[in-house]
Amino acid sequence: MFEIREDRSPQGRKKLVAERRQYLDLVAKGVGTAEACRVVGINRRTGYRWRYGRASKAKAGRKANLPPARPEPSSGRFLSVDERIVIADGLRAGRSQRSIAVELGRPPSTISREIARNSHPGSGDYRPHAAQDRAEQRRPRPKIGKITACPELRDLVQGMLDDRCSPEQISRRLRRDHPDRPELHVTHETIYQTLYLQGRGELRRELARALRTGRTIRKPRRAPDQRQPRFTHPMIMISERPAEAEDRAVPGHWEGDLIIGGGGTSAIGTLVERATRYVLLVHLPERHDAETVRDGLIHTISTLPTHLRQSLTWDQGSEMGRHHEFSVATGMPVYFCDPHSPWQRGSNENTNGLLRQYFPKGSDLSVHTPDELAAVAAQLNRRPRKTLGWDTPAERLTKLLTEAS
Repeated sequence: MFEIREDRSPQGRKKLVAERRQYLDLVAKGVGTAEACRVVGINRRTGYRWRYGRASKAKAGRKANLPPARPEPSSGRFLSVDERIVIADGLRAGRSQRSIAVELGRPPSTISREIARNSHPGSGDYRPHAAQDRAEQRRPRPKIGKITACPELRDLVQGMLDDRCSPEQISRRLRRDHPDRPELHVTHETIYQTLYLQGRGELRRELARALRTGRTIRKPRRAPDQRQPRFTHPMIMISERPAEAEDRAVPGHWEGDLIIGGGGTSAIGTLVERATRYVLLVHLPERHDAETVRDGLIHTISTLPTHLRQSLTWDQGSEMGRHHEFSVATGMPVYFCDPHSPWQRGSNENTNGLLRQYFPKGSDLSVHTPDELAAVAAQLNRRPRKTLGWDTPAERLTKLLTEAS
């Protein structure tokens, strides 16, 4: 055992060579700093200084008092330099990360992340003062956002926003199109934060055009008013629809509805294919009574191949009063939803919500030409969809047509 000097007066750095050598030998054998200091007979701060080097004056001032046996965290979020010293001691002694976490009163994941983030990039050693410096350098706020810092990513996001894609569609499509470029990967939440929190000036005014809802803050969806007037002609209910339409296994089963313009005087017919989410819009220039809707649907459906004309699902609106005549002309049976059950044609309801970005409520829908409706449908059909594995409806329909031929 090393002999402790009887004269404990200050000796200066040069007169503690033997103590320093013995202390470092004990540390090399896995003895903790506190225990090695007790055996050698030196102040614990001296042992820390011999082991890790002399800290700056500012840090030395913060460490004027002896560290407690179990350092208290500086806050609920951030590790203190004393805690980092305990982590370094524990790692050198071969202790597990979980036992170090128990000593510090921290979750094991905090210790694991600290070691992974702040170890020396070259050697992989964990050095507490260097780790403290790295953590403090990363801490200042605000930081430059990922979209702002990468012009290429910003242009891609802006381009898809201009094409009226939602933030989630943008996020998923970027990951799919650029799998090997993580700098172009961004979550939909980051896109929302960029628009909602950083939107100022012209960017704030552009939100109504960039986001489908036109909102500048998030709000819960409101249930739309439901109109379910009945008519007397016999109907085939949705419960009789074939199973192949229910599970979307076979293409050619469509859902339909009308979106109504201001004052209820104009309308546009909407058709959505259940398997591919492909959209067709029906031009109704003057009225939307049963005869006009029947003729518009027959004209639109007649443009499809025979194998894509399996069935049509509609609500119980009076515009389908001539549904039997439509079925005779096209060979497509019409199935009607139960009263007050819009979820039974969920794909069409979702599409009608998307179309309101192009045809706002209260506007006159009769002013739109067939070419304008076709352009809107084409833009919807080239949007990537989450439910299609981020394929577009046009891609899925093209694949089906190719396989059929």
